[in-house]
Amino acid sequence: MNRKIQLIPVMLCFFAMGFVDLVGIASNYVKADLGLTDSAANVFPSMVFFWFLIFSVPTGMLMNKIGRKNTVLLSLVVTVLSLLLPIFGESYGLMLVCFSLLGIGNTLMQTSLNPLITNIIKGDSLASTMTFGQFVKAIASFMAPYIAMWGATAAMPSLGLGWRVLFPVYMAIGILASLLLLVTSIEREEAPEKASSFADCFKLLGKPIVLLSFLSIMCHVGIDVGINTTAPKLLIERVGMSLTAAGFATSLYFICRTVGCLAGSWILSKFSHRKFFFFSLVLLALAICGMFFGNTKAILYIAIGLAGFGNSNLFSVIFSQALLAVPDKKNEVSGLMIMGLFGGTVFPLLMGFASDAVGQVGAVAVMTLGVIYLFFYLPRIAR
Repeated sequence: MNRKIQLIPVMLCFFAMGFVDLVGIASNYVKADLGLTDSAANVFPSMVFFWFLIFSVPTGMLMNKIGRKNTVLLSLVVTVLSLLLPIFGESYGLMLVCFSLLGIGNTLMQTSLNPLITNIIKGDSLASTMTFGQFVKAIASFMAPYIAMWGATAAMPSLGLGWRVLFPVYMAIGILASLLLLVTSIEREEAPEKASSFADCFKLLGKPIVLLSFLSIMCHVGIDVGINTTAPKLLIERVGMSLTAAGFATSLYFICRTVGCLAGSWILSKFSHRKFFFFSLVLLALAICGMFFGNTKAILYIAIGLAGFGNSNLFSVIFSQALLAVPDKKNEVSGLMIMGLFGGTVFPLLMGFASDAVGQVGAVAVMTLGVIYLFFYLPRIAR
């Protein structure tokens, strides 16, 4: 089968992977509806990313048994189920279950979908193809706040959904992705002669590039989820915007991430990965400075936009470095790298406590630590 045709359902799965980013705007709406504190509301994104710690490595082992494509299909089933629940209400308990299932489904998907690309694309094109997948994922991410705002301000409140119309819309797309992938023929990878144990997987962290890449993924995702949840709060705190208006900040971040991924899919195929990684980190550092000191809408919007572009290609570079470093253990390395998405639990929790104590500047300070570490990782990237 033609590679381009095979990539169509795979890229639609990347779109479904982006559903996880709705947790940022959703947690802000739930916070407003239920009158929660920052630390209580930040439990929702933390709950989503907590499951990456638990299920990533087992998913890598599961792929060895049932194959990458079947694991992606399983992830889509769990994701669709998670999106069904909020149609019936938004109590704190129900939303915790929803976001937990969303996190479990996304763990299965992120662990299996990136290696599935290697069944279709080989060699130096891997990083640029993965970045294009992140571009598609980012489209779903930046659409989420717009769909939620439309639901909150249009006729949907009278139907009892309001901003939660976001969930059935994405559920329908998830079902479509499942059906298309199911009927697409993708050559299955060879099963390993000897199944890896948990110990075998974690031994790979003994390789410096794998360990440092794991920590880098934690920082990248922590920053990503942190900006996703904090950007609207910065505008509310410093400019006095309403939640509905401030929700545009999340969309702006993901719009710029989308543009960055699209540009990166070309740049990474033509230029040095290390130089582009450094350029991205400089943009991210400038963004952090803007969020620290900015007190006007214009400065904060510029900072959020720079953060979106700067953070758009880090994942693909880090992930591909780790996969190419241990080519005979791609499933296991993928599981470890996706376990690094647990940073999306650690960072929001720390940011919630910091912002409750000193305001949103505390949340920005936590993200700064992640940016500093990524500069430390820079020399490890192959030229």
